[in-house]
Amino acid sequence: MKDPANPQNSTQEPGPTDTANESMRRLRVSRGKRARERVLRAALEVLADQGMPGFTMEAVAQRAGASKATLYRHWQSQSTLLVDAMELVSQPFPLPATGQLRTDLIEIMSHFEALLKHQPFPRLLAAFIDAAERDPVLKSLHFELTERRREPLRHVLEQARERGDIPPDADLELAIDLLVGPGFYRRFIAHRPFPHDFATAVVDHVLTAIGHTKYDIHDNSQ
Repeated sequence: MKDPANPQNSTQEPGPTDTANESMRRLRVSRGKRARERVLRAALEVLADQGMPGFTMEAVAQRAGASKATLYRHWQSQSTLLVDAMELVSQPFPLPATGQLRTDLIEIMSHFEALLKHQPFPRLLAAFIDAAERDPVLKSLHFELTERRREPLRHVLEQARERGDIPPDADLELAIDLLVGPGFYRRFIAHRPFPHDFATAVVDHVLTAIGHTKYDIHDNSQ
């Protein structure tokens, strides 16, 4: 017979109090995640609306409906807050799965063009690049985020090189620069709209430059 006074011999099932405690724990975790995301999205809104001069902990706290003390409990400075906020909008594009170099690149570059065409991303990126010029922490993060965004293009090009679709000595990093450079120039330097089939035109020119000869890149039947 088990001794009810001996907890080692007890096989009690969780009671109502245990269940309630577990529910409260999960609720606190859920609320914590939602609160954190609310602050990060508020930070992005402040950055988009006011740029770096107006990006302060006070402004973000007011926009998020939180206290400044709450923000400082989670982020040591406005730089660390900005780092986490930018990661929300800096996720890499999904890898295409067509298995064809040209169509894979066009899919990625079309996502990239859409990102540059629609606010608030262009305003966020412009403000972030400006801040990264003066803050070593942000400069390091900007490099990491840029590398993360380049990775899908690098993966597609490496796969194509392994298949023999492009020459083995093709400079893939230069090819990536050539793919993304025109979009940045048109949006941030020339301030010109993107013409129809811009992504396709850029991809076709770059494929010609790196020696992609598997098929005629201007043959729409391929």
